Amino acid sequence: MPRFTYEGRDAKSIRRGTVTATNKRDAAIKLKNQGIRVVSIVEQKETALTKEITIGSPVKRDQLIMFLRQFSTLLQAGVTIVDAVRILSVQVEQAAFRKILTSIQEDLRTGTPLSVAFAKHPKVFEPLILNMIGAGEVSGTVDESLDRLADHFEKAYRTRQKVISALAYPIVVGIVAIAVVIFLLWFVVPMFVEMFDSIGSQLPWLTRAVMAASEWIESYWYILILITSAIVVGYLLLRSNPKGKYTLDTIVLRLPIFGPIVQKAALAMMTRTLSSMFSSSVPILQALLMTERVIGNKVIAKVIGESRESMERGGSLTEPMLNHWAFPPLIPHMIAIGEETGSLDSMLAKVADFYEKEVEAATDRLKALIEPLMIVFLAAVVGTIVLAIMLPMFSMFEQIDNL
Repeated sequence: MPRFTYEGRDAKSIRRGTVTATNKRDAAIKLKNQGIRVVSIVEQKETALTKEITIGSPVKRDQLIMFLRQFSTLLQAGVTIVDAVRILSVQVEQAAFRKILTSIQEDLRTGTPLSVAFAKHPKVFEPLILNMIGAGEVSGTVDESLDRLADHFEKAYRTRQKVISALAYPIVVGIVAIAVVIFLLWFVVPMFVEMFDSIGSQLPWLTRAVMAASEWIESYWYILILITSAIVVGYLLLRSNPKGKYTLDTIVLRLPIFGPIVQKAALAMMTRTLSSMFSSSVPILQALLMTERVIGNKVIAKVIGESRESMERGGSLTEPMLNHWAFPPLIPHMIAIGEETGSLDSMLAKVADFYEKEVEAATDRLKALIEPLMIVFLAAVVGTIVLAIMLPMFSMFEQIDNL
């Protein structure tokens, strides 16, 4: 938020200092409320030293969920919106979030609607929050909208953490295995090379292969760094390009073991988001547009966009889903039933519950299966290198025994 340097007078003396506000007018109003008559006010220019640097959202997802839940509880208890924000701004531990809530409180005191005050902080309050709160303001059910948002983000967060934990374990073990192999080939195997040369007999093929790999790493280690850097840069470039991200998301969804888990998590996120927005009386086209933006998976987002365009032309919401490989028949059929019975939000909530349970069960099975497999894999890789070192030593022991 911009910072302004001011000079003014109060009842006793001349006052100078700085104040944060969205613009000069808001800064002057804030100072006037403090009893300061402004003489001059100038916006400070941001420099590299004064600019506030944040990477991603300044508020963690679990903190946002707790804020929404407590906000809803306070409103249901009869506390005004301004007082609720004030109470929560005192309670939060994170300084960045406290500063944001203080700014929102000041906006609310000037008559700014809650959704507009939230919209000034897009890194924290995404379009889904703004649309559902805006709909709640129109219908007078802001507390219910906040409660639905808390439920939505809590369930989505839990599902996302399940997927991350299932995918993280094999990745971490794989990185550790690669690091151990490089360490053994680079530092341990060369220590035995001179000893193996003194044997004078033909080395086992496994030992020769390991020694060749060790010599290659010692001579061409920079190629490994170049390959790793190229993979990372290529991945980042693909993720930054819409077509590239679509390709990556397609590959991930089609992976043999992890693909179905990611697919179910994305479908759970989609149906949960649509259900939450329909429950808050957000118009269907607007709900589809918001879901398309927040879903994260480009393959699923493209189908949602096609469904929105189909409805704009007077067509069916489910037609693009029926013809796409990423959508199982359950989703379009449940949506069709919901449209016929007028209970689309509850039908989508049931579908979301179903896929969230599927993700939870699949990740639990995967972790139970993959943990012993990864341990065996790591033991086999390290054991192969150790065996390659030990085989020539057995030959040396035999020669000593024959003497």
